[in-house]
Amino acid sequence: MSSTSREADLSADRLGPKITPLPARTAANAPAPQAHGIARNPGMKLDLGFMESMRSVNRSALERRVASLTKRRSIKADNQAAWLLRAVACMDLTTLNSNDTDERVRRLCAKAVNPFRRDIVEGLGIAGEKIRPAAVCVYHPFVATAVDALRGSGIHVAAVSTAFPHGLTPLSTRLQEIEASVSDGADEIDVVIPRGLVFAAKWQELYNEIVSMRAACGEAHLKVILGTGDLATLRNVMLASMVAMMAGADFIKTSTGKESVNATLPVGLAMVRAIRAYFEETGYLIGFKPAGGISTAKASLDWLVLMKEELGRRWLEPDLFRFGASSLLTDIERQLEHHLTGHYSANHRHAMA
Repeated sequence: MSSTSREADLSADRLGPKITPLPARTAANAPAPQAHGIARNPGMKLDLGFMESMRSVNRSALERRVASLTKRRSIKADNQAAWLLRAVACMDLTTLNSNDTDERVRRLCAKAVNPFRRDIVEGLGIAGEKIRPAAVCVYHPFVATAVDALRGSGIHVAAVSTAFPHGLTPLSTRLQEIEASVSDGADEIDVVIPRGLVFAAKWQELYNEIVSMRAACGEAHLKVILGTGDLATLRNVMLASMVAMMAGADFIKTSTGKESVNATLPVGLAMVRAIRAYFEETGYLIGFKPAGGISTAKASLDWLVLMKEELGRRWLEPDLFRFGASSLLTDIERQLEHHLTGHYSANHRHAMA
């Protein structure tokens, strides 16, 4: 994909201080002339020849590229504050703990609706803007609670599904879980793939499972979690990414956050280049979601730079890019307070997500 096509209809080369409001679900699902409107990926037949063309992945080259990306751009002062606000707008605020409760989820939703302290909002001059996380992500039992707490806010509800985090239950059980979450009101479903299908190169079986998951989602968007920390090689990551997109994934996602190694920039670079190849082949834009271990404002800037440099400005909108994060919002809030006052505050001065 040429730089011209990546930057089409986008005149600004960098993020300004204004954050575009989050899109309505209809605009995200249907072709539309406005900036956020994209046609939903319908998938394609499994093309093993196309996959074969993507097999060669040069780890050392990806690592060199990542190292250069994080050093080339120095984002300071007002520009840094604007980019951090963009990171918040592209966040899936997440709680996936064994001790989750309805009250904990309601507290998370309250934080999503009001992510910053009032003095920070006033200091940044963003009182008139609805800068909020794109979604709240929870386990299935808490979907209805989140839907009720977020009603009217425009924030999406995402449910992790399909025997998260390992995906090792019968397919029929996993599909029923998706259908139950959609029935309860989730409009985004984060599913996991059985990693063994990748190791055994059972591409047709993996493709068929994801197609079934997409059908079970209906109008809800499908995010396919690859579990990259378990896949061992970047080649496996690349091939699994291609299968997921061919099967109709709206997003491909790095990790569950439960693996020993979660989102890393070289893995992310391999995945976004798979997205670029799929776009060049089909014309459909696929979203990307790094998750797991992204807990600092600096790390979020590195991921935003990666997306801007590799896929273009269009992939810095919440319908095509998300962070899976739990503690990231607090660190961003601390960085924004430092931008205003010159001092870092303690975590306890910010309402915890």
